[in-house]
Amino acid sequence: MSDPRTHNVRADEAGSRLDVLLAQVELAPTRSAAQKLLGDGYVRVNGEIAAKRHTVRAGERIEVFAPPEADAVLIAEDIPLDIRYEDDHLIVLSKPAGLVVHPARGHSSGTLVHALLAHTGELGTQAGEERPGIVHRLDKDTSGLMMVAKTDETQIALSEALKIRTVERRYVTLVHGYIAPDSGIIDAPLARSPKDRMRMAVSDHPDAKQCVTTFRVLERFMAGTHDDGYTLVECKLYTGRTHQIRVHMLYIKHPVVGDPVYGRNRPKGDLGLDRQFLHAYRIAFDHPVTGERIDLLDPLPDDLAQRLRTLEPESMGRTEAGDEIIGLVLPG
Repeated sequence: MSDPRTHNVRADEAGSRLDVLLAQVELAPTRSAAQKLLGDGYVRVNGEIAAKRHTVRAGERIEVFAPPEADAVLIAEDIPLDIRYEDDHLIVLSKPAGLVVHPARGHSSGTLVHALLAHTGELGTQAGEERPGIVHRLDKDTSGLMMVAKTDETQIALSEALKIRTVERRYVTLVHGYIAPDSGIIDAPLARSPKDRMRMAVSDHPDAKQCVTTFRVLERFMAGTHDDGYTLVECKLYTGRTHQIRVHMLYIKHPVVGDPVYGRNRPKGDLGLDRQFLHAYRIAFDHPVTGERIDLLDPLPDDLAQRLRTLEPESMGRTEAGDEIIGLVLPG
């Protein structure tokens, strides 16, 4: 996408419907054009994709991105996919680190969407022209399991299942420091950081979104020369906000190892990783058409598994949850 046109909502504009305001301040030529931009996901309010019927508040920052030119058609690209389940309605795949999910500024090609177009001619259209089939996302450098919808009906159903929290998503992450309790819950709302719009932050702003993560400690590792120890953790998402686990772990002062944005950025302490140690290892949901329970596991990729093995001599012992999970995620 190109750089957005922006508008900060004034006090006298508060209470207006967003589509009306976009036309009034000439961020869209007409109200119907504004509704089209909203429906296709090209309008953001305080960094989040805006709802069609959003009512604006004073101080909100509105961004309107230009849709792709008519000739900027998504082109299928022959990029390998690691598919773990597929039928006529949906796909579950393992996304590698480094792969962007859908086109965005700076990533007009080489994305998961381009790979999906080469794999199948049928993808849901409910998330906009640039995101065919996409139901949820993983950060570029987060690996693991993702759902993709082949039909509009499946895309709507899976999106609703995520909204009502009937999709089970579990991650394994290695964080800095020693987490004392064996389990916990982090309930802290997130919003765009006022200092850096590319970052998220725990916030008490009225527009911050509810955000809940639970965790279980799997294994703890003693401190060494270049670190203050590590804790291997399983996280379960109850909401799906941008950078949720990475920000929540930073919030409790245990940033994810290797995280270039929210981490400590110390190569030796980060075990030489150039991406965050975060992997979506399990996804479980009821198939929206057949009702079958889909429950899939994805072991750690080699880069993360190797780093974890280097810590084995420093292990302080596995927890009960660790005895259950580590054998599933650590190959061999």
